[in-house]
Amino acid sequence: MKCYPNHTKQQLIDGKVAIGMGVRLSRTVEIAAIAKTCGFDWLFIDMEHGTIDLDTAAAIANAALPLGITPLLRVPGKEHHHSSRMLDNGVQGIVIPHVDSAEEARAAVSYCRYAPHGTRSISGAQPQFGFETVPLDQMVTQLDEQTMVIVMIESPKGVENIDKILEVPGIDAVMVGTSDLSLEMGIPGQLDHPKIKSAIKNIIASCHKNKIHPGIGGVHELSLVKAYIDMGMRFILGGNDFRFMMSAGEEMAQTLRKMHS
Repeated sequence: MKCYPNHTKQQLIDGKVAIGMGVRLSRTVEIAAIAKTCGFDWLFIDMEHGTIDLDTAAAIANAALPLGITPLLRVPGKEHHHSSRMLDNGVQGIVIPHVDSAEEARAAVSYCRYAPHGTRSISGAQPQFGFETVPLDQMVTQLDEQTMVIVMIESPKGVENIDKILEVPGIDAVMVGTSDLSLEMGIPGQLDHPKIKSAIKNIIASCHKNKIHPGIGGVHELSLVKAYIDMGMRFILGGNDFRFMMSAGEEMAQTLRKMHS
């Protein structure tokens, strides 16, 4: 059996926009099929801010693999065990938050790639192959090909060091964390501020120079999302299950309330 293909990685290679759905509240595997049916390309399983545990994250990732929706996971920290443990249990990509330097990016890549490109340890049969035993050389080659490493730029320091960060081999995509970036710039929540737009422009330019896919999260105003896509963003986090549920719930409650007024 060949490794399950990474749908999102191929979308980006083909020059298409790849859109993701954040998983913050969901605790059952149905969320993978729901997101797929809704038309999303990837799941953003959040272990930095959410309370999802390892077993739940792995179960959701395993459910996503045969459906062709890419399970990506934001780790809670930069230590190696956060990334390697989830990659061994079905995740097809790791999102590393708060990357500010080339040194941090190099360590992040190393934890996600096998030798000679990194220092990731080898486990046994893996869900990416349906747990079929595969010759070691084929396994590590195919897993490296289908694994994504995404670094998050969330501070002025990260923006300043973007060229050096993206020169590190093995990075597939960047995600701009707009909320934290605006906060650290002293303009919290002003996601259309000239400082934010200038930072995004510089990040996109560096991505193009280094053949890395530029992405963004935290922007929910659709006109602003469109503006950033027009600027060159291709890896787009479209919101999470909490936001979608709140939006639909509020709309329905208001609609029903008006029926009596």
